[in-house]
Amino acid sequence: MILLQLLWAFVQVGAFSFGGGYAALPLIEEQVVKANHWLTAQEFTDIITISQMTPGPIAINSASFVGIRMGGIPGTLVATFGCILPSLIIVLLLSYFFFKYRNLRMVQGIVKGLRPGVVALIAASGYGLMATALWGDGPFRFAALDWFAVALFAAALVVLRKWKPNPIYVMVACGVVGALFYGLV
Repeated sequence: MILLQLLWAFVQVGAFSFGGGYAALPLIEEQVVKANHWLTAQEFTDIITISQMTPGPIAINSASFVGIRMGGIPGTLVATFGCILPSLIIVLLLSYFFFKYRNLRMVQGIVKGLRPGVVALIAASGYGLMATALWGDGPFRFAALDWFAVALFAAALVVLRKWKPNPIYVMVACGVVGALFYGLV
């Protein structure tokens, strides 16, 4: 039964995650945290963090991690397949029609209209991840703010924007600093 639930959950994610992996994050969160209660918000944030550090698209990596957690290897295969199947079908159909009708004003208007919506999905997901990273699962109270996490976030953001290093180095550095700080606290 869990395999069918995984398949259906990730078919829905794959069918509606326009704009790439980051736009899929709120959809994945809805399925795995809120609708099916497979993960807590903290576990979801951990899986997203690991999914970003591993090669491959974040939505597919997330599906694989959730799948293995809930159904072992068969769960991983089913969740990953569910995540990519709608995209495969939709991309095949859209590419045919897009290349046939791409010069129509209506098609160009649709594409321009989708861009702000995708940015909003990414921003909403980023806000949710940031809130969990800085406050944890608790309420948004000033006293509950993890000031070390805020400082680490700010430092990583400055480094990424000012010097534009390879993000892998920033992730590794944040992981090492976090292990040292939180491991000793």
